[in-house]
Amino acid sequence: MITISHPETPVEFIDRFLITAEAYRIPASLIINKTDLYGDEEINRMEYMISVYEKIGYECFIISVTENKGLAILAEKMKGKVSLLAGNSGVGKTTLLNTFNPSLNLKTEEISDYHKQGKHITTFPEMHHMPFGAYIIDSPGIRGFGVVDMERNEIYHFFPEIFSTATGCKFYNCLHLDEPGCAVKSAVETGDIDPLRYRSYLNILEDDNRKYR
Repeated sequence: MITISHPETPVEFIDRFLITAEAYRIPASLIINKTDLYGDEEINRMEYMISVYEKIGYECFIISVTENKGLAILAEKMKGKVSLLAGNSGVGKTTLLNTFNPSLNLKTEEISDYHKQGKHITTFPEMHHMPFGAYIIDSPGIRGFGVVDMERNEIYHFFPEIFSTATGCKFYNCLHLDEPGCAVKSAVETGDIDPLRYRSYLNILEDDNRKYR
């Protein structure tokens, strides 16, 4: 679950989460909340992000919990499944659960005016039953997300668009940095691979600690 603002969810955070899901073959979707608070700039950024992620196979749900917009479509997607809600503190995970099932009455709190970040209210994962026939796990807000148990030369495997493009690289062990005949670099230059996604790949590749805050 992400927000374009109030607070802002960094693209690098999103990509680290998604590649971890890819590594463990866990289906992932993006839920974009707080759309009622967005001006033209945030809406443009949101539409851009949706175009990027839907192009590579991630379903995006646009919702406003406070205005009850988009929730019926999301509930239908979750029906009959066990889903995990994850994301930064303050994006509205617990508020969404309270809206889906008001009897839960889970504690929530407004984001910090000073830091423009959420406050940790949920302190441990807990699964809740939803009246429309689903189970949803609420998880503590995440401030940093580490990528572990990935070898440097396999990180690109978990970026679907980079992995599929890499078959055209001149060298089988290409890391898509400065190697000659790199199909991935060419795709970035032509816009077939989004530059922000490629930047996320480079940041993870070059981060020895595999962490992002």
